[in-house]
Amino acid sequence: MDRNSVSWKGYIPAITTTFDEQGELDAGGMRELLRWYLQEGMHGVVTLGTQGEWFNMRYEEKYEVMSVVSEEMKGKCTIIAGCNDFSVDGVVRNAAAAEELGFDGMLLSAPPYMKPTEREIYEFYKAVSERVNLPVCVYNWPPGTNVDMSFELLDKLADLDKVVAIKNSTPNLHHFINVFSKLRHKVKVFGIPISELGLALMQQPNADGMMGAGGVLGKDQPDFFNHIWNGRYRDALELSRKDNYLMNAFFHADYTGKFGSAQAIFKAALNLQGLPGGHVRKPLLDLKDDGVAIVRATLEELGRL
Repeated sequence: MDRNSVSWKGYIPAITTTFDEQGELDAGGMRELLRWYLQEGMHGVVTLGTQGEWFNMRYEEKYEVMSVVSEEMKGKCTIIAGCNDFSVDGVVRNAAAAEELGFDGMLLSAPPYMKPTEREIYEFYKAVSERVNLPVCVYNWPPGTNVDMSFELLDKLADLDKVVAIKNSTPNLHHFINVFSKLRHKVKVFGIPISELGLALMQQPNADGMMGAGGVLGKDQPDFFNHIWNGRYRDALELSRKDNYLMNAFFHADYTGKFGSAQAIFKAALNLQGLPGGHVRKPLLDLKDDGVAIVRATLEELGRL
């Protein structure tokens, strides 16, 4: 497999998982949210990624979430399942469920917490590649793994049989550009920002898009890429200003939240817009009133409320 084995492109948000106030999965609310994403024209979704709180869910719950996403979105847009786990066996189990339910591919970070070496990370992905059938998107996620994968490691990973893409969420812009410039002929490279820089990068051959977080600005985010493909660059830049304003208000440069977890921030943004964002699951906590006020003020400034 390689970049040409899949058709993933554009804005593919990593979506939240809808929990009720007691921390139980709200499948009905999640269905409503998925239908809104389709209505807003998302090019796909990633479920059970960092924003989906995979780290705080049982396998049976993950299977239910994947089932709901498949039932609502299969065949309508790209659907990618986060299959993260601390062990290869756990990843393979998650990937088998995603394959069974008709997902287009899987997203996989290095195992979190343990800070593995690059040799250990390579062997982890190699073992997964040999045991799964789905196309794999490697996820470089330094805030969650405490490792920013080097170019040399990502280059080796791109040569693994099942690897077709890299979601490169490094806070190091030089590193991102280097990976984008040198590896995009082999694999799809996601992480192109919704910005003036992103506009320039998207005009290069084999430029694919972003697996962003939350999708809380609705159609404005996929339309950034739609406008570029249609040559409407001024319209794309206007939309990029909205996304930049939101990101600067909510997040530090490394994509961690300024006044709560990213999951809590995005869920508050969805809830304030009348959508079923729901609650985060402990040990994460919903935003306090002052945090909700920041989210509300930001959405009002952007014309979302």
